[in-house]
Amino acid sequence: MSDEKRITVQRTIDAPTTAVFDVLSNPERHPEVDASGFVVSDEKTDRITGTGQVFRMNMTGDHMGGDYQTDNTVTGFDPNHLIAWHTAPADTEPPGWEWTWELTAQGSDATDVVLTYDWSKVSDPTTLQQVGFPLVSHQQLEASLGNLAAAAVR
Repeated sequence: MSDEKRITVQRTIDAPTTAVFDVLSNPERHPEVDASGFVVSDEKTDRITGTGQVFRMNMTGDHMGGDYQTDNTVTGFDPNHLIAWHTAPADTEPPGWEWTWELTAQGSDATDVVLTYDWSKVSDPTTLQQVGFPLVSHQQLEASLGNLAAAAVR
């Protein structure tokens, strides 16, 4: 599903919610999940354990002139159910886009995962022009869920 300022994808992953959440709450594993090609590595951040935490990622992309870093402020955290964050260029306030991962157990060995990429709160014209939303496509988000499925069983 997508609308003007939000893309949502969903998939059932053949892994328990604990395994899926373990990957998502560990920034070191985010490059395994990313299918956009932007996420390079984490900046040695601790595991995500609650809202308000900030984790820094090393990124690359033409939209930012090559290599750059992002600070990601955790906005939602419910172990094995939800993890969400606002993304911003390093050392800046989040301009309004958010990533949300919702997990629902389907028995003990499967998890429904809903990933939402939402830029509806971005209002700065310069950011809108520079980033060119949606920066990540529906297809890339679906591929990220496939990558998450593979990462959760490793």
